[in-house]
Amino acid sequence: MTRRARLLSVVVIVLCGAIGVISSTQTWLTVELADGAHHTLEVPGASAVPVLAPLSLAVLALGAALSIVGLVLRYVFGALAILVGGTLAWLTARVAFEHPVSAVASVVTESTGIAGQKSVAQLIATISASGWPAVTLVVWAVLIVAGAFVLATARRWSGTGRRYRTEDAARPTAPAGPRPHDAAGSHAIDDWDDLSRGEDPTA
Repeated sequence: MTRRARLLSVVVIVLCGAIGVISSTQTWLTVELADGAHHTLEVPGASAVPVLAPLSLAVLALGAALSIVGLVLRYVFGALAILVGGTLAWLTARVAFEHPVSAVASVVTESTGIAGQKSVAQLIATISASGWPAVTLVVWAVLIVAGAFVLATARRWSGTGRRYRTEDAARPTAPAGPRPHDAAGSHAIDDWDDLSRGEDPTA
């Protein structure tokens, strides 16, 4: 059960981070300009929520590191997963339900050269959302649950490296005392000293 809890936590958190990274490259919002020609602009997740890509990468790294850290860092990482998941859920929900002008302003400015939120708002006829904000919002909800699961089960996870420490402890140690080659070396030194004093070492 403890191995499954660790594996489940790591896999879920890594998947959440991976989906977040993928989502940051997908179209979240479509903007129709009030320019007579009704040009449309596609706004990717990374533009709608600027912190989406970096925080998703952080979640990926957090999930990978969770597989090897000790007890204290498990609690830290579990809390971080909840914090990051909550932050991204709030930002994603705002884009999904409110379609704010601030989420598309950078793309509109890049396309038209007109800056300033009021000026940009006057250029926009409609803003519509794709399915990606809703999907990503569910992912962040799962991440929050995964972080809570880590906090609830972290103490029961088996420690990394324990098996190797047990094998080392069970391995027999060599008996103390001089080794045969050490004794032979001592005799050779004594014979040399006898010769230096003019004595016969074989006597």
